Amino acid sequence: MIGGRIALNRAGVAAFTGAAYSTVNHWHRHRARFRFPEGFQHDGREWFWLDDIEAFHTVHQAAKRAELTKVDRRGDSEDLIGSGAAARVLGYGSYRNLPDTLYDHPDRVETLPDGRLRRLWFRRTVWAVADARTGRQSTGRTPGTTGARKPHPYADDPRLPAAVALLTEADRTGRDRRGLGVALAQQLGITERTAQRLLAAAGAESSAPAG
Repeated sequence: MIGGRIALNRAGVAAFTGAAYSTVNHWHRHRARFRFPEGFQHDGREWFWLDDIEAFHTVHQAAKRAELTKVDRRGDSEDLIGSGAAARVLGYGSYRNLPDTLYDHPDRVETLPDGRLRRLWFRRTVWAVADARTGRQSTGRTPGTTGARKPHPYADDPRLPAAVALLTEADRTGRDRRGLGVALAQQLGITERTAQRLLAAAGAESSAPAG
C-alpha cells in the first residue's frame, strides 16, 4: 500500500497477470506499442498502480482473443487424459503451457511410485477451459528481452528458504529431486506447480556464482 493505493513491482505484475517476468519486461520496454502503464519511483524502487495494471491487462487480453490456439474437439468428452494430451487438445506444444486454471484443478490425481502426481482431466473439462480463455498464456522468455538478468519473481518470497533447505538436504543425502515438489507442496500447503517454481528459483539461486 502506497498512499492508500495498492502498487505492484514487476514481479507483482507478473503474478497478477499470469505472464512470465520476461514478458512484463517486454511490455515495459515497448510501452508505447502495448500501452503499458508508466511506473513511478518510491523508496528507490519502481512501482505500478494495481488499477492501472488491471485496466491494461483487460485491454491486452481482449486484443489477444484472435490469437488463441485452435482447439482439438475430437474424442469422447468423458475420456480421461493426462497433461500431455491436454496440452495437445489446447494446441500447445508442451504441458508446461497449460494454464493454472486447468493444471491446479485436475479431475483425478494418481500418485506415481516415485511420489510424483499424475494429473488427469476429462476431455470436456479441457474443452471448457479452452472456451473460457481470453488469450494465450505467456510462457518462457519473450524474444527481444535481452540485457541484464533481472531477479526472479520469487527472489523475496519468504517460502524460498524452505525450498533451498530442501534442495540442500536432498543433495547432501543423495535423494532424487523428482519427488521434492510434492514434499515442498505438502510442507508449505501450496500447489505442486508453485512448489516446483520455488524449487527452480532455489536451484538457480544456489547455482549462481558469488558476486
